[in-house]
Order: sequence, then C-alpha cells, then structure tokens
Amino acid sequence: MKLLRFRSKKKEEKVGWLNDDMIGLIEGDLFSEYRRLEANIPLALVQLLEPIQPSKIICIGRNYVEHAREQNVEVPDVPEIFLKPISALLPQNGTILLPPQSQKVEHEAELVAVIGKRGRWIPAEEAHKYILGYTVGNDVTARDLQYRDAQWTRGKGFDTFCPIGPWIETDLDPADVLITCKVNSELRQMASTKEMVFTIPQLVAFISSVMTLDPGDLIFTGTPAGVGALNAGDRAEITIEGIGTLVNQVGLENR
Repeated sequence: MKLLRFRSKKKEEKVGWLNDDMIGLIEGDLFSEYRRLEANIPLALVQLLEPIQPSKIICIGRNYVEHAREQNVEVPDVPEIFLKPISALLPQNGTILLPPQSQKVEHEAELVAVIGKRGRWIPAEEAHKYILGYTVGNDVTARDLQYRDAQWTRGKGFDTFCPIGPWIETDLDPADVLITCKVNSELRQMASTKEMVFTIPQLVAFISSVMTLDPGDLIFTGTPAGVGALNAGDRAEITIEGIGTLVNQVGLENR
C-alpha cells in the first residue's frame, strides 16, 4: 500500500493512500489503528508533501563498495552514521536550492526506510517489525564542504538537501530492488540494494543500539556509485523499483 501526505485545493494537509491515480483519505493514526476511506481524489489535483514528518533523519555513509571506491575511501567495518536536520526536507517536485557557499553539489540516490514503531536495541532478525515502509530519498551533498570540514553536518545539512517521496510503500522487500538516478534524462546511478555492505536489518540493529528509533524516523541506507554534479536548471529523477520516482528541479538559493 502506498501512503502519502498532500495538500488539497483548500490548502488543508491530509494523509491518504493511493489506488492507481486516486487518493483515499486515512482516518486514525498510521502508527497504531487507522482505516482507509474511498479513493475518490485525483492525484493530479493535489500537491504532494513529504510523505512523513520524522523526528530524526539518520543517514548511512559508504554503504556500497563502488561508491566508497569512487570517493577514494575505505569501506567501513561498522555502519557510518550521520544526521540531517529536519529543515533539509523537501517534497516531490520541490526545488533543490544550491547554496552560495558551495561550488560542487551532488546527488545521492537512496532507499529510505521509514520507522513505524518505537524501539531500542532491536535485534536484526526483528527489524522488519519496526519498519512501516520505504520511500525514495536524495542525500544531496555539498561535496566540497564535506571534504573541507572535519565532519559532514554543513555539507549535508542545507535547506532542501533532503528530498523524499513521492510516497511510502508498505509492501516492499528491500533486499534486491533497483535504484536508478537520472539528471536531465542522463543515467547517472544504477545498482541493486543487494550490493549494500550492511543490510537494512543490520542498520536498524546498529542504529538502535545508539539511539531510540521513533515512529516516522527516516533511515537513508546509502548511495551506490555514480554520484555527480547538480546545476541550476537540472531535473533530478530517482526511481526505486516497487516504489516510484522522486522528481526535483534544481535552482539557485537567493540570499
């Protein structure tokens, strides 16, 4: 099932589910009990929002061998985690804004796990019980600032540097799905999630040994090789098999 958030013609924010190209409202709490109403709202008539409002955005670095090689770094022996601020979130069709502080902003296509249940010290074999579903993400990075700084917060944390969407797919086996990224229809990234160094259950177990995971939290699971530059006027399209396509334009930030 595809879950989404949207803004109606009346500018009201709603939670719904998608049936082909029609949206039905959801009554109740996505993380406990809810019911689906009839799908009678055309998708084309609404504005999609970020499909979830997380308390934390947890990201994994260097989780594909070929990406580590293209960055000339070692593959980590334990998951390498960092955080993005909530203010970086950007929905479907939102514009990624290139900040004046950076001369090299790049895309990073990623599968994103959405936590559905609070947990700490979650065993890997039980990780699936704590996941609501999966969405598409772009871990936009100011690469020059990432390399310049001793840590990654600035290079990863600008406003609009965390596009997610278009919705959450609750019925997905993430073990072997294809991730592709195109910029202006040019194929930049293509790989399967089976190439991850650390699997999603391993990531959930590791992260939850450090911090409590809350409903709605996002785990960006790492990007495959092929990251490249984003320039003003570009159109980035990230597709994950079984979920859909996240589309964002690229522009310049006006100070």
